Amino acid sequence: MTIRDVAERAQVSTATVSRALSGAKPVSPAVAEQVRRAADELGYAGNGIASALRRSRTDTVGMVVPSITNPFFTGLVEHVEHALQEAGRQLFLCSSRSDPELEAQRLRSLVARQVDGIVISPVHGSLSTAAVRRAAQELPLVQVDRYVSGVDSDWVGVDDDAALGLVMEHLAGRGVRSAAFVSSRLTNSSTELRVAGFRRHAGRLGLTVAGVHLGEYSIAWGRQAAEHLLREGPRPDAVVCADDLIAFGVLQACTGAGVRVPEDLLVTGFDDVPFAALSNPPLTTVRQPQPEIAAEAVRLLSRVLGDEHAPPSRVALTPSLTVRESTGR
Repeated sequence: MTIRDVAERAQVSTATVSRALSGAKPVSPAVAEQVRRAADELGYAGNGIASALRRSRTDTVGMVVPSITNPFFTGLVEHVEHALQEAGRQLFLCSSRSDPELEAQRLRSLVARQVDGIVISPVHGSLSTAAVRRAAQELPLVQVDRYVSGVDSDWVGVDDDAALGLVMEHLAGRGVRSAAFVSSRLTNSSTELRVAGFRRHAGRLGLTVAGVHLGEYSIAWGRQAAEHLLREGPRPDAVVCADDLIAFGVLQACTGAGVRVPEDLLVTGFDDVPFAALSNPPLTTVRQPQPEIAAEAVRLLSRVLGDEHAPPSRVALTPSLTVRESTGR
């Protein structure tokens, strides 16, 4: 089937068929429906790649995340894909596997594929900088959740300091007087801001910092850190975790040690992944507004793709606290 066949079936010109199917120029809704019906009846799909090249764009966006096994990034990818679909674009997804060298390879590959733009959550606060900067010089680029400094690009994520303020105020209201923090190593902006926020708000509220334990974002690390914390003592009133995976590990360690949550120890997470409501007990955690982060990232990218000239934006969205049984709702 050719575009001429569709034009004959729809009883319009080939130019009208091209405008209706590409969306390059507007046609009336009635004519657009007439053309689409004719194309469907004939099984005509057209050559999207050739059309995109004629318009000097591919209608594709690359996304690079540190891990697709972490539920937070899985959810974020899904929301970005939905937002791009509404904007008429497709997603190329890459996992950097928390490796700056692999991340650099992924970015080079996306640039070579001539995607229209890139959405990235950088692996490392300094080791990712050079590769992210090079990609941003080639294509429109938006950083999400995490960011590297010194790159001329937009960023959108959650306000990590405000999030830790919500957590610490909630714990203080529960009578907590001492708290430990379990986190990943200080290799990216989110982790650094969360550790700093924990310390700042603990001091503001007069809470004793009973240790800061740094490892990785995993259940295994949360379990290991909590086992050490419970074994060495003295036990704090609460354990604040930098993400939900770590919190799940802390809950497992508490169960193994016979420590009751929340009766003996309060535990909080960060992200509000779907499993947070299913843990034992259900986890009190910071909710990241993933749909809003994704929509804003795509809006910022579309702004640049539309040749709108504006200085780079930094958009820190407001978090909320989802209170569940792990802090004694």
